[in-house]
Amino acid sequence: MKKNILLIGGSYGIGQEIANRMKDEANVIIASRSSEAIPDGVTHQEFDVLTDDVSSLNLPESLDGLVYCPGSINLRPFKMLRPDAFKNDLEINFMGMVRVVHGLLPKLKNADQASLVFFSTVAVKVGMPFHTSVAAAKGAVEGFAKALAAEYAPSFRVNVIAPSLTDTPLAGKLLSSEEKKEKMGERHPLKRVGTVSDIAAIAEFLLNDKSSWMTGQVLGIDGGMSTLNVH
Repeated sequence: MKKNILLIGGSYGIGQEIANRMKDEANVIIASRSSEAIPDGVTHQEFDVLTDDVSSLNLPESLDGLVYCPGSINLRPFKMLRPDAFKNDLEINFMGMVRVVHGLLPKLKNADQASLVFFSTVAVKVGMPFHTSVAAAKGAVEGFAKALAAEYAPSFRVNVIAPSLTDTPLAGKLLSSEEKKEKMGERHPLKRVGTVSDIAAIAEFLLNDKSSWMTGQVLGIDGGMSTLNVH
């Protein structure tokens, strides 16, 4: 029997790639604002994490996997960030996720052992200039995920992927030319930025039974940036 996997956000970038990888082996549902690039064989429901209630979605009674994709890249000097910027980043990266998970608890607990996958950033582990707002929001994600994993083990598993800069539409301004990609890639020990496939492959692993003995982990998929100093 196929698993039911729900992606919140995910109509492009990493989420779209996860859907493409999972659609043959699972019933994949994408709940997002945009339906332009939904892969064939994937169900789409319109959903805005900032304004809509997840209970309004037409979902199966049991969810085997949940991936929360919405995020932001708000890189500015701290002195130029108003408190509202921090609120906005927390709202999309963290509070939206909290509301979704809270609303889906019964369906997640109905599964044999659901797998929840969240996204953080390398900038939580490694202090980086201009990352105060996004690092604060994603730091909340990591703390929440570990506490949730502890509270709900063994009912369901919770893991976090913490990428470095990845070539997605969200990072378009930072990687708008080959020169920029090369320059950003040089900052990583593996000398390139990430791809959607790099990240989606780990999400696919976390969603299937090959990772059934993993929970409460933050996985640095970051070209070595968080642990290696090769300069």
